[in-house]
Amino acid sequence: MDQLTDEVEANLTRHIDAAAHWQPHDYVPWDDGRNFGFLGGTDWDPSQSELGETAKLALTVSVLVADNLPSYHRELGKYLRRGPWWRWVGRWTAEENRHEILIRNYLMVTRAVDPEELERLRLAHMTLGFRRPSMHLLDVLAASAFEEMAAAVRHRNTEALDENPIVTEIARRLAVDDEMQAEFFANLISAAFDLAPDQTMRAIADRVADFRVPEVVLADGSSSDDALAAAGIYDRAKEPELVFGPLLAQWKVFSRTDLGATGEQARAELEHLRP
Repeated sequence: MDQLTDEVEANLTRHIDAAAHWQPHDYVPWDDGRNFGFLGGTDWDPSQSELGETAKLALTVSVLVADNLPSYHRELGKYLRRGPWWRWVGRWTAEENRHEILIRNYLMVTRAVDPEELERLRLAHMTLGFRRPSMHLLDVLAASAFEEMAAAVRHRNTEALDENPIVTEIARRLAVDDEMQAEFFANLISAAFDLAPDQTMRAIADRVADFRVPEVVLADGSSSDDALAAAGIYDRAKEPELVFGPLLAQWKVFSRTDLGATGEQARAELEHLRP
């Protein structure tokens, strides 16, 4: 961890300098809002939603994944607890929380989804929480890079729906954030290759082998994995091309000449991903 501290500091500075200073409230059409029945207004009815089913699904899954932020913060913070590492955890957590704030406000103000059902799903999803198996630091960095790349894919596909100008811009904004976060973790893996190429390759192979995106149980009991794949928002079958491929290329996984026997064995396990 100490050997990568300078890289963390430099990448944290780069990330903050490059990040757009956008505000979640700017993307919410507040004029569309009105009280629900509890405050004398009108309770939700399906006819009030103007979103297509695919956009509803995509935003519902995105907000529920973001709702589980306390679990992700805890799991990341277990490994990154000192100096610039901890400052990065704080920055990452703040950015992810902003995503949840934006999507939930948009869904509630526009009455795009049933608020009571969404709250039931939130409670259930957060109660289950999220736990990582015990990992080495390099495994955490590789897994995080893949997770952020996958989130960017999901949001880019939501953007491509062209549902309406606001949803399109929300999805684009979140995708940009995810891509920048993926870049942070990926840059640290690149630096780790210079320090410990065999261990780094081993971590990448292990995290590819057990990679799973966050899964949400939907209101009908189905899995978000299946629903998102069917809707064309996120298909696990495309992970080799869209999630793993760009990062393996950045890390020059298949052209490195600095590996020992352990690293070569790990690389052999990634051969099925060679372009």
